[in-house]
Amino acid sequence: MSDINWLNNTEKDAWLGLLAVVNRAFPEISRDLQDHGLLEVHYHILVALSAAPNFTMRLSELADRANLSQSRLTHRMRCLVDNGDIEISPDPTDGRAKLATLTTAGQKRLAEVAPHHLATVRRLIFDHLNPAQTKALATSLAPVAAGLSDHPEYLNPARRGI
Repeated sequence: MSDINWLNNTEKDAWLGLLAVVNRAFPEISRDLQDHGLLEVHYHILVALSAAPNFTMRLSELADRANLSQSRLTHRMRCLVDNGDIEISPDPTDGRAKLATLTTAGQKRLAEVAPHHLATVRRLIFDHLNPAQTKALATSLAPVAAGLSDHPEYLNPARRGI
């Protein structure tokens, strides 16, 4: 077993902290969104569309922004479409592509849920960090997230001035 590259104390502390966030904070964040009839993936789809010009983007770009595969995006969007939160239409510039648009109902739903979601995220994560720690967290997680993403350019904190 001597050839095992064990975690050093700093790595172990970081890993245990990350596990606590994943195992304790994320389920609570999920429950908060479920109380509002959404899964985390639904919320991220609505957020991505809310930031798009005219609340509309191609499904391929939406999948990239929400960090989902095309098939998972399509599957997860069904209930958002059924609830009237988004509409799907053909892309007039490319007949092979489809567009997703955040509806007025979806904008309203997002506006109602966002304050609750943000309060939960702040309470569980950011209320425990000072600004320098928050910046360090963003800087530290960016390369990890980029390594897990099909489109890491969307996760670049430098793009947002962090």
